[in-house]
Amino acid sequence: MSDLQRHRPVTGRHRAAHRPADRAAATAQALTTTLSSPVRRGVLALAASGAFLSTLASPAGADTGNTESPAMALDLDALSAQAAEALRSGPAVAVPSGAKLDVEAASITVAVTPAPEPEPEPEPEPAAVPTASPAAPTPTAADLPPSAAGSAVVEVAMRYLGVPYLWGGTTPSGFDCSGFTWYVFQQIGIDLPRTSSEQQYAGTPVPASAAQPGDLIWSPGHIGIYAGDGMQIEAPSPGKSVRYTAIWQSSPTYIRIG
Repeated sequence: MSDLQRHRPVTGRHRAAHRPADRAAATAQALTTTLSSPVRRGVLALAASGAFLSTLASPAGADTGNTESPAMALDLDALSAQAAEALRSGPAVAVPSGAKLDVEAASITVAVTPAPEPEPEPEPEPAAVPTASPAAPTPTAADLPPSAAGSAVVEVAMRYLGVPYLWGGTTPSGFDCSGFTWYVFQQIGIDLPRTSSEQQYAGTPVPASAAQPGDLIWSPGHIGIYAGDGMQIEAPSPGKSVRYTAIWQSSPTYIRIG
């Protein structure tokens, strides 16, 4: 018998003796028995695809180029049916409906750095308060020259120093020049005409050298009361007030009343 004839019967007997399909089924059954449920399902799933049992069926170091390998002769349809049946008959994993998955929340602390406080604004320097020049003292009866000490007209006139000028005014709320002289003489019982042009003729003109405190001092458009020693009391002009001042008129007329 030739070598070729000897080889063929051996190959045929090898296939019949091992029955690859039965071996694959037995291998799958053994794995489903010995392995735990999760692993078993994974193996069965792989078995259904034919990949896992094909690997197990191939001996380590086998020649993958041999087309007559037992792994290539497996009945994949039968193996898949057995794997599917094993999956259906295996216990199912059920999750209770009330089951909760506890997730531990990590505690995160965020440190916030406060914004720096603004620099304090410099305090404004106090405004300089202008120093008012001392006001001139208001003259009183004691400040009058000795020659006017006995003059009732001058004493009354000094009471109204500081009253504001008011055109047409004849009261302590405001005086014009002739309203002031008219009011002062009213206080001592003497009735004068109201205007300066009329008061000019209300008495007797006297020379300046003979003038006495209480005489009227008249100049065109203005009239006042002589206080002695070159001084007078008058309501001068708008914006000013009754004052005790030096005679400023040029060549006035002195008029004595009474």
